[in-house]
Amino acid sequence: MTHTKNKVLIFLGPPGAGKGTQAQRLAHDEHLVQISTGDILRDHVRRDTELGQQVKPLLDEGKLVPDPILIALIRDRLADMEPVRVIFDGFPRTTAQAEALDMLLAERGKSLDHVIELAVDEDALVERITG
Repeated sequence: MTHTKNKVLIFLGPPGAGKGTQAQRLAHDEHLVQISTGDILRDHVRRDTELGQQVKPLLDEGKLVPDPILIALIRDRLADMEPVRVIFDGFPRTTAQAEALDMLLAERGKSLDHVIELAVDEDALVERITG
């Protein structure tokens, strides 16, 4: 079945909340492209691209990758997507990223459909991450 209607979703939540797992399931069921900036960045590091070399020290130190880099990644992923059927997994993380995403979507005549926040008990998060 071909999907011609745009659908833009965002999954938010702390590390270990299950964003990636749930986003992957929903992406499969709804024929969406799952976009995880963390996965994209780790792929660049693994492939030793120029971007990977640039962000590896930041990732190794647990620092955030600058917004302009992440926004450029998102712009690139959305560039040829028509219709836009995407679920963002953990992006945006900052107000600047959210505003940039709104602008990127507006440039293409698209808008955000839903934001889904995964709330998980803090003890459960610690257990998931450390266990």
